Amino acid sequence: MDYLTTNKQAWNERAKVHFDSSFYDVPSFLAGETSLTEIELAELNDVADKSLLHLQCHFGLDTLSWARRGAKVTGVDLSNTAIDKANELAKQCQISADFVCSDVYSYSADSQHSFDIVFTSFGAICWLPCLTQWAKVIADNLTSGGTFYMAEFHPVQDVLEGYPYFHQSKPDIVTEGSYTDVEDDTPQTMVTWAHSLGEVINALIQAGIRIDSVNEYPYSPYNCFENLIEQQPNQFHSIVKGQSIPLVFSIKGTKT
Repeated sequence: MDYLTTNKQAWNERAKVHFDSSFYDVPSFLAGETSLTEIELAELNDVADKSLLHLQCHFGLDTLSWARRGAKVTGVDLSNTAIDKANELAKQCQISADFVCSDVYSYSADSQHSFDIVFTSFGAICWLPCLTQWAKVIADNLTSGGTFYMAEFHPVQDVLEGYPYFHQSKPDIVTEGSYTDVEDDTPQTMVTWAHSLGEVINALIQAGIRIDSVNEYPYSPYNCFENLIEQQPNQFHSIVKGQSIPLVFSIKGTKT
C-alpha cells in the first residue's frame, strides 16, 4: 500500500468536513480567537518577527494563529484540499502566510530557506514511518541556534486504544471516521505508525537538536478521546484506576 497516496486521500476528505466542524470552530478564529492551546502559548511565547515553519499544518489555523502573534509563517501539509482552505483563510483574514502542499520528507529537498522556528503539534508524527528522516528535515530547515518545538499526544494513550507503544516497521491500517463532531463523516482508510517518547527524543538528538526541555501533561486540551473528564476548562483527563494518565508531551530544542 502506498501510504502517502492513501493518507493524502483521507486527509483531503477530512479537511472538507473539519473546516465546518465545531471542533475546529473556524468562525471563532475568524472573529479573532487563537486556535493555539495554553500549552504551546506558555512554552513557545517569543515568535514576534521570527520565521516559523509549521510542518503538517492541516488547514492552517495554528499557522495563522502564530502569524497573528507576529511570526512570519510557512505551513506545509500533504493535503492539497487543506492547503487550498488555508490560503482561503489567510486571504479572508488578510494575514500574510505561505502555504505549501508537500509531504514532510520531500519539503526539505525543495526548500532553500532556513527558519528561526520549526513547529509541529497534536496528531502529527503518527503519519510518518521514519522519525530519523523527520528529524533531519527539521534540522535542515532550522537556522543555527533556531528553535524546534512540538506538542503531541502521549503514546500511552495509544496503548490504551490497542496500538503498540514501540515503533514497528509494519504500520497499523485502520478505517475509521474523524475525531470531530460532524454528522456526515464517511470512514477513511489511513496508515499510521507508533513512536515511543524515547524514539522521538533520540531522533532529534541524532539530527543535531539539543533538547532543552521535555514536559508531560496529565490532560488533553481537546476532547478527542473516549471517556475523557473535563476537570478544568479545556483540560480533559483520562482516569485509569483512579489516576490521570499522561495525554500530552512537549519537546523544545535548539539546533546546535
